[in-house]
Amino acid sequence: MAKKEKQQQAEETILTPEVTEETQETPETPEAPETEQVNPWEEKYNAERDAHLRVAAEFDNFRKRTVKEKEASYGNGKADAVAKILPVYDNLERALNQETSDAAYKKGVEMTMNELVKILNGLGVEIFGEIGDAFDPNLHNAVMHIDSEELAENVIAQVFQKGFKIGDKIVRFAMVQVAN
Repeated sequence: MAKKEKQQQAEETILTPEVTEETQETPETPEAPETEQVNPWEEKYNAERDAHLRVAAEFDNFRKRTVKEKEASYGNGKADAVAKILPVYDNLERALNQETSDAAYKKGVEMTMNELVKILNGLGVEIFGEIGDAFDPNLHNAVMHIDSEELAENVIAQVFQKGFKIGDKIVRFAMVQVAN
């Protein structure tokens, strides 16, 4: 058995080399010369890869920009169409404010105005600018000021034209008189 054990130990020493300080040290690499030799194929590959990445980035930016423009064009077209209809709204509002003895005429104008407001609301149009609202220069265009003890400061005293907006986009500012 002693012979068998010696043979196993000899095989183990052959299979597992001894770790010494020399094997733990990393061999020194020779210093690279100051001017490296660049492979022309590698240089061409890097230039083509860089050009490809730039084209891919430009295409991605183009795609994002066209999606954003497409979404904005629908909103802009809707706002332009609403802006073209606003004179009709103004005329109907003036007709409603006029005194008339013909009840059927007044009822017809009211029905037309209600239908127009319903259509505008269906398009996502919000009508703003009421007497007593707080003045907001982002929404209202103050064309007159009035000194009033009855109303608080920066409160709308009179509305000359209603304002309209779609989402965050103002289609028309409200034309108002503001109390000081």
